[in-house]
Amino acid sequence: MGRVRRRGPAAVLAVLLGLAGAAQSRATGTADPSSPTRGEVAMSLVLRSSEFEHGGTIPRRFTCEGEDVSPPLAWSGVPPGTKALALIVDDPDAPDPAHPRQTWVHWVLYDVPPAASVLPTAMKASALPPGTREGVNDWGRTGYGGPCPPIGRHRYYFKLYALDAPLGDLHRPTKAQLEQAMQGHVLAHTELMGTYQKQR
Repeated sequence: MGRVRRRGPAAVLAVLLGLAGAAQSRATGTADPSSPTRGEVAMSLVLRSSEFEHGGTIPRRFTCEGEDVSPPLAWSGVPPGTKALALIVDDPDAPDPAHPRQTWVHWVLYDVPPAASVLPTAMKASALPPGTREGVNDWGRTGYGGPCPPIGRHRYYFKLYALDAPLGDLHRPTKAQLEQAMQGHVLAHTELMGTYQKQR
């Protein structure tokens, strides 16, 4: 056997402090200062679609030039203490990415149960997870409205929020009304962004 090297008290203390710091970092995570959370980031909330990657092109099927149905969505990493989820889909490039004047809202859902982890393709109101409520999009109706950019290539953000409480009946809220109701309740937030430009 080789000789056992003995460490001095200072070296032992440094090792112990390093281990403690690493354990705390793994347990709590690091809050993103730009995220509209209260700072209690516990897990990494992730939103994906099997039909397009983050920053990729949304397939025509999910737009006004196709079937205009919602794409499949799946998520993981819902933090402990989550009592409801909310989903907002919007386009910040309307009407022209070179000269945007408004953010066009395509889909608003809230009070999605935290046990849910998917929204399948072509989601209908009757098939939403039990307890899910709908808000109105900028066409003035509930449900999904696909990309239909008049000019250029637009970005479409699918935004998922983990909330510490269900919001109850907000009477078909707009995006702005839902965001106001969510204030102080967001535990975590993630985004999936896809792009689309009309093919004709």
